[in-house]
Amino acid sequence: MRIGILTGGGDCPGLNAVIRAVVRKGITHYGYEILGMKNGWLGLMEGKIIPLDLDSISGILNKGGTILGTSRTNPFKIKGGVGKIFSQMAKFEIDALIAVGGEDTLGVALKLVEKGIKCVGVPKTIDNDLSCTDYTFGFDTAISIVTEALDRLHTTAEAHHRVMVVEVMGRNAGWIAVEGGLAGGADYILIPEVPFAIEDVCAEIQKRRKRGKDFSIVVVAEGAKPKESSAIVQDEEKDAFGHVRLGGIGHLLGKEIEKLTGYETRVTVLGHTQRGGSPTAFDRILATRFGIAAIDLVKEGKFGSMVSLQGNAIVPCPLEDAVAKLKTVDIELYEIAKVFFG
Repeated sequence: MRIGILTGGGDCPGLNAVIRAVVRKGITHYGYEILGMKNGWLGLMEGKIIPLDLDSISGILNKGGTILGTSRTNPFKIKGGVGKIFSQMAKFEIDALIAVGGEDTLGVALKLVEKGIKCVGVPKTIDNDLSCTDYTFGFDTAISIVTEALDRLHTTAEAHHRVMVVEVMGRNAGWIAVEGGLAGGADYILIPEVPFAIEDVCAEIQKRRKRGKDFSIVVVAEGAKPKESSAIVQDEEKDAFGHVRLGGIGHLLGKEIEKLTGYETRVTVLGHTQRGGSPTAFDRILATRFGIAAIDLVKEGKFGSMVSLQGNAIVPCPLEDAVAKLKTVDIELYEIAKVFFG
């Protein structure tokens, strides 16, 4: 059999670990030929397909990004895009696909399964917002980066008696903000699931000052929204999946805090540093387990499935369930974080 693998959407640490595991077990245990699609669905449509052998995966476990490249391409929004996928799969004699990605990439995979293509999904998103899986790889690396950043910002905030606002990723779910903020000792955390009032944030900061603590750290997810307002965007242009580019809530929040409290406030936007660099040990292992499970599902003919982590077990779940809705923050966890606000 000839098995194709692609990585789509935003990059994140751990993608290469998945590729490595699929190639290793696919070749050594099942005798498969493994082909890599360059730049996600775009490469499959354009026929930019390369063979992957054991030499090509040597030394990639610790590398961030993806050796295959990625893109936010939606073949269902491109004229003739789906037809090109069928043509290229026939041309390269590809029997099945492994799609590694988040909600958008796996949503395309589900539609292709419904059209007859044999496909297995692997969940990838640093936002940890895919349903049916307890964790996605990349998330642990992201919150580790946020935690380290908060540790560093604590010292300069304390030295200058400042309020530090730290904007982190999280379009619709605030997992990075909550877990990174909780681990990094944030004094206030704002997430998309819970609209906020700037007056409440300022009140908690002032309460902290009255207790003698003369600095504060506020973590805000990029998709956090003030009450009776919409998410703050950099521009209104949408990508192939209908998403606008978020960003700016941190600077807006910083200006308002300084204006309402009079405390010197600085803003740090962590941005793409959260998805760059080497994966943590947890993400390397999880991604490896996902890759092994994905090629096993191909062998078993369980197409239309996504591998997932449930407890400590890797189990398959239907793709349609995985992308049916986003997994938002557990409010009980947010309540734990709130104990430390102010």
